[in-house]
Amino acid sequence: MSDIVLYLVLALATALAAFVQGAIGIGFALIVAPILGLSHPELMPTALLMLMLPLNLFVALRERRSIDWRGAGWITLGRLPGTLAGLGVLLVMSRGGLNLLIGLSTVVAVLVAWWAPAFSPRRGSCMTVGTITGVTETATGVGGPPLALLYQHRPGPELRATIAACFLLGELISLLSLAIAGQLEMVQWLWALALLPPLLLGSAASRLLHQRLDALRLRQGVLLFALISGLVLMIPF
Repeated sequence: MSDIVLYLVLALATALAAFVQGAIGIGFALIVAPILGLSHPELMPTALLMLMLPLNLFVALRERRSIDWRGAGWITLGRLPGTLAGLGVLLVMSRGGLNLLIGLSTVVAVLVAWWAPAFSPRRGSCMTVGTITGVTETATGVGGPPLALLYQHRPGPELRATIAACFLLGELISLLSLAIAGQLEMVQWLWALALLPPLLLGSAASRLLHQRLDALRLRQGVLLFALISGLVLMIPF
């Protein structure tokens, strides 16, 4: 696959993922991580985390009045030890092992998001979800489904805005940890900048349509796509 075709595939995936996340609150990492892991594993998870910063800032600001700051605080507190554990996983794993972990964590996240019973966002559950998210997002870039499960029975604006705020704080923590560990490289910044235009396009589209979509069907489509992508990523090439 030529570099131009590869960029177009990644740009399309980024725009679609930004649209989906802006509309329903999750989906960006589930869509982009498997594709990025297959095509450019050296960019994972740093470039993915970089891309998610402006996206989650946009969503959090758009619906800032609906953020559950108390829950976000406990989630962020729980994320701190999880981030250190995720960094340890990233430092000891090979490229192939990381691909396998990304694929496996994606598949597990989809199955959990699809079948797990609902639970309320209380202090203990918030801290537990924060720790899990810290591990998986720092190591693989995928961290949305546990947060979506936590808030799945809350109003749509609260779910989207709170998850975005948690992501924003958590991604800053993860990127700082990766920088201290010497895991940030120029090529990751360049790819993130190159994919910024389709990300902004997808985000803008979600603003126009997020209140009109059948969120349930869209979420099911995202999870099905992510399941297939995660399974493909687990196949050794």
